[in-house]
Amino acid sequence: MKLEKLTSYLDELLDSSSFKDYGPNGLQIEGRKEINTIITGVSSCVDLFEAAAAKKADAVIVHHGIFWDGQNAVITKSRKDRIRPLILNDISLFAYHLPLDAHPEFGNNAGLADVLNLKNLKPFADFKGKSIGFMGEFSESLSSGDAKNLIQKKINPDARFYDFGPQQIRTAAVCSGGAQSALNEAIEKGADLYITGEESEWVYHLAKEERIHFVSAGHHATERFGVQLLGEHLADQFNLNVEFVDVFNPI
Repeated sequence: MKLEKLTSYLDELLDSSSFKDYGPNGLQIEGRKEINTIITGVSSCVDLFEAAAAKKADAVIVHHGIFWDGQNAVITKSRKDRIRPLILNDISLFAYHLPLDAHPEFGNNAGLADVLNLKNLKPFADFKGKSIGFMGEFSESLSSGDAKNLIQKKINPDARFYDFGPQQIRTAAVCSGGAQSALNEAIEKGADLYITGEESEWVYHLAKEERIHFVSAGHHATERFGVQLLGEHLADQFNLNVEFVDVFNPI
């Protein structure tokens, strides 16, 4: 597949231009013109890019790219070391942040909703006019213990569960990554359970006082789904070799 065609396809598929994001979405580093092998991963890092080079990848697709608003544009020290494997091996880098959280089929939150088997999904977690997450229902009510076991099995065995909600859980809201602020929306919309990647100090007392279950399931762990779903789609659609590399990150 031509690099130019892949770039256009991904930008259109993920509707990247419609998001007001924290950094640029799409092609961030240009490599060779022919794409046969793609490595997908959650975050830009030396370990991922060295793995891509070892696997002779032509491109890497990540959720967290290299460039972010407010960063110094000068590439020195660790940032230089980070991109070195890509430059030396002529590997392209694509990054899709909010577009890969929000996509209804290939997004992180679509993946979370799917592994939890949530039904009757509705938009959730508004960010600058775009809904990033989903709210839905379990087909049958779960005890808090069963919900905890499900989350630990399907998302992260080290997920932190704040058990303040009802004994029987029917409705759940999900928004991957650092979306603890959406707890307020989950409360307003009557969710029994809210799952995101991180927690803040204020979350504990608010969840307790509002009687809602809050789960901090890991920023990395909740954002592994989108790149894998997208990679599977690209492999099927264009007969490309695509492999997900899960570089360990406990956060």
